[in-house]
Amino acid sequence: MSLGGYWRSLREKMVKDPLPPEDVAAGWALGMFIGCTVPFGLQLLVSVPLAVMMRVSKIGATVGTFITNPVSIFFIYPAQTWLAFKILFGDREMGELPEEWTRETVMSLSGPVTASFFIGGLIFAAVLTPLTYFTVKKIVVSRRRRAVRKGKAE
Repeated sequence: MSLGGYWRSLREKMVKDPLPPEDVAAGWALGMFIGCTVPFGLQLLVSVPLAVMMRVSKIGATVGTFITNPVSIFFIYPAQTWLAFKILFGDREMGELPEEWTRETVMSLSGPVTASFFIGGLIFAAVLTPLTYFTVKKIVVSRRRRAVRKGKAE
């Protein structure tokens, strides 16, 4: 599927979700927040139950977490860690990165780098979550209005 086709498919899922636009947008924003703050692999375990409890879009809560995926984590995780580390510790050096990433090396990372990872995720989430909410809400409202004007209920 082309990128344009993928985008159209996502937009259609947003618009056809039977929930009110605010709840659709809240689900997508929740997914984005979890995608930024919860480590890869645990995100769906957190986002879907939260979406059920909050009665927001489960589709959005699922797809929104895909900001971090097997490809993007190699760009997003270092960027969020670097940004927060610079904010928290200024010019202090992070130190040498391990040559091999095993469970043991990840568990032995220093406190400042680990804290930077999570704080960086919160910084990214603070920017991307409201942006996602308002963008998705605008798309859903405008597409549904257009469908009503055309005489189709979506």
